[in-house]
Amino acid sequence: MISPQTGPVTSDAVPVEARWEQFYRWAPYLLLGIAAVATAATTDLLRAGAERNWTVALAGAALALQLWWSRTAPGRAGIGAASQAYYAIRYMLSFTLSWLNPIFAIYALIGYYDADRWLPPRRVRAGLLATAVPMAGATVGGFPLTGANEWAGFAALFAISCAFVLLLHHFSVKAGENTQAKTDTIAELRSANAKLEQALLENAGLHAQLLVQAREAGVHDERRRLAAEIHDTIAQGLAGIVTQLQAAADSAEPATTRDYIERAAVLARQSLGEARRSVHNLGPAPLQHDELPEALEKIVVAWSESTGVRAGFTVTGAAEQLHHEIEAALLRIAQEALANAGRHARPARVGVTLSYMDDEVSLDVRDDGRGFDPRSVPPRGSLGGFGLDGMRARAERVAGTVEIESEPGTGTAVSARVPLLRND
Repeated sequence: MISPQTGPVTSDAVPVEARWEQFYRWAPYLLLGIAAVATAATTDLLRAGAERNWTVALAGAALALQLWWSRTAPGRAGIGAASQAYYAIRYMLSFTLSWLNPIFAIYALIGYYDADRWLPPRRVRAGLLATAVPMAGATVGGFPLTGANEWAGFAALFAISCAFVLLLHHFSVKAGENTQAKTDTIAELRSANAKLEQALLENAGLHAQLLVQAREAGVHDERRRLAAEIHDTIAQGLAGIVTQLQAAADSAEPATTRDYIERAAVLARQSLGEARRSVHNLGPAPLQHDELPEALEKIVVAWSESTGVRAGFTVTGAAEQLHHEIEAALLRIAQEALANAGRHARPARVGVTLSYMDDEVSLDVRDDGRGFDPRSVPPRGSLGGFGLDGMRARAERVAGTVEIESEPGTGTAVSARVPLLRND
């Protein structure tokens, strides 16, 4: 009924089990000895010499049984036929001794403690109820019972004993189940901890690998950014200088030639400034002194003067100061769209519109040039992949999009849409 499995769970589990093993080994000897000594001290209560002889003989048999079991039990695994036979024989001896002398109910008491150790679960209750018989009989004066009062007292005590031991057994079983559940939980937690440690080791390896990949991706992205910067600034400036110098060489009028040369000089100074800015990794030069609408308007005017193409700039909505990455992306997309129009479209008019909406900003660059089929453009675009692809890459870097609408003979429309992120 009470066992180390149903006792309290402590960090000192092994010593507790060892103490219970000692109890199971020596408690029967102790209780049998106490009963024998008490009986010997009250020999005048023995009813006849024959009963005295039977008592001595049965007590000796009980001692012999316990000695045999102490030698054989440690080599037996779990509950089996031998343990059940031991419990049954011991019970019959204790019951008979209690019949001869109620004092030997002390020896029968051991049946309460080790029933669940030597009997299978389905027979534990039977063992406990059987043990209650000599205990109740000894309480009313011992067997045989005589008279209605003794039988009534026995019946009442037996019922109370049965209810008490069955209740304790129920609690013992529940405690054992709880203990087993805790043991299983601890085992599961240990297994989960082991798996977690293994996962942490794997994550550490993956983290190191991701750091290497992120470093490589960062290097690649930085190379693309620098290449796009050079294309959008220095390369375009050099192309403009070449265009102005070629126009000056083809001009027959000194005044016109001088204008072309001055424009080339202005472009050269601007390109030099952009080169210096790129070295210091600053934002676009036009945005260092002007807001985005003013910077775009100046770019459109400068492009119109350098190409001789009529160009207009319009702002719709309430202008706001945007995050510098958003403004830089829109400015570079406008520069690239104008450069493409000047190099390829041969337009008579270009319109640039900057629109501020509730949650996004759009930039539209439209021309009435000769147009083209967007599907026929090579995947890497113009100038090594920094034309249309460069505009899309810049927009995607700030979670935006770029759409190209064009057909041969109908002009081209470049529309960039980016989130409206304010500069906090």
